[in-house]
Amino acid sequence: QVPLVESGGGLVQAGGSLRLSCAASGRTFTTYVMAWFRQAPGKERDFVAAINWSGGVTNYAYSVKGRFTISRDNTKKTLYLQMNSLNPEDTALYYCAADRGMFTTPRYAYWGQGTQVTVSS
Repeated sequence: QVPLVESGGGLVQAGGSLRLSCAASGRTFTTYVMAWFRQAPGKERDFVAAINWSGGVTNYAYSVKGRFTISRDNTKKTLYLQMNSLNPEDTALYYCAADRGMFTTPRYAYWGQGTQVTVSS
């Protein structure tokens, strides 16, 4: 088990920034690939970004590349998503996820409960 708890969501104006955090517990955090997904009402859960155990390999969805940055601090067992230049299309419930592999589909084994991001125009 890898309990995950997201935080940092909120309401922001278009063009603004937010930083999401995902706190993990357990001794094996450093062995997991971590990822962010998002889901808007009535839509599928979409891949946002992923990062390998060391932080040396990252992958981004095309829609967020250049605007979002995924990072992790293994000493704090925390995953981050820095989101800049936000637009209303980024409005969604954001989830962090963990697994042994890096995927762009929502097949990760462990999930948080989500944090809401709302971008106003």
